[in-house]
Amino acid sequence: MNFRTLDLNLLRVFDAVMAEGSLTRAARVLSMTQPAVSHALRRLHEAVGEPLFVRAATGMKPTPLGQALWPQVHTALTGLRQALAPEAYDPARDAVVFRLTMADSIAAQLLRPLVAAVERTSALADFRVVPLLTRDPRGELERNEVDLAVGFFPAVTAALSAHGADSPLRHARLFDTEWVCAMRRGHPLSGALTLDAFCAAHHALVSFSGRAYGLVDEALAGIGRQRRIVLTVNQFYTASHLAARSDLLTVLPAGFVEDTGLADSLVVEPLPVPMGRVQVAMLWHVRHDGDPAHRWLREQMASVAKR
Repeated sequence: MNFRTLDLNLLRVFDAVMAEGSLTRAARVLSMTQPAVSHALRRLHEAVGEPLFVRAATGMKPTPLGQALWPQVHTALTGLRQALAPEAYDPARDAVVFRLTMADSIAAQLLRPLVAAVERTSALADFRVVPLLTRDPRGELERNEVDLAVGFFPAVTAALSAHGADSPLRHARLFDTEWVCAMRRGHPLSGALTLDAFCAAHHALVSFSGRAYGLVDEALAGIGRQRRIVLTVNQFYTASHLAARSDLLTVLPAGFVEDTGLADSLVVEPLPVPMGRVQVAMLWHVRHDGDPAHRWLREQMASVAKR
């Protein structure tokens, strides 16, 4: 490819199609016709020497080359746009809707202070929170279904840290907590939770997928042990209520116990199996990196988490 003769407007088209995943939506964003966008992509494919997209049932799917090029192209275009025409965002003047995904335990800890902070500043920000259905929300972020994912994503954050700027996603650590075992007050294992007793007990597991195997089970397998999962549920609230009203044990984030409203009915014990810290992080797509409104959202979330 001869970079000196490359029409840089083609990179704007490439960036828009990557961000929107659709020729129709990209054309709307660019104020172009769909045929014009298709023609621009053909020219870019010819200049690069191979396709950057293939058609899929859900729209335009990037090829490995397209996926590899986008972080650098998007970052460069965003920096140029900000330098030539910096955008301003006034939370008290500009109405915006943010789509968030998080588990109910995280929502219970962060949303109340987040809304309070927004109301104190008279910001015109609205939030639409949807349930977290997976430990790997990269698909939702890449498809632009949500603006921000908040939770414990150890495998994802490790992968993002390894790939650095080459990844289309970004992440930031919010706060740390730890896993604890919760049981009803008066439970026979209260004050006597040995590893053998823990493995012999009946458990309620919070599983977004319904699979009866979680992080605790991975840790147990590492020392050659296993436990009995009697029930899986998809909410920490549900698990905490079950534990408070039965002999089931459940594992909860320590910081969430106070927000269950059941602190007087639950006893919390340290886990008898070694578990690492719970590092809660927020994830977002690189398309939002330079967006002033999204930057404001991340600043608010980080401030709330810090307090």
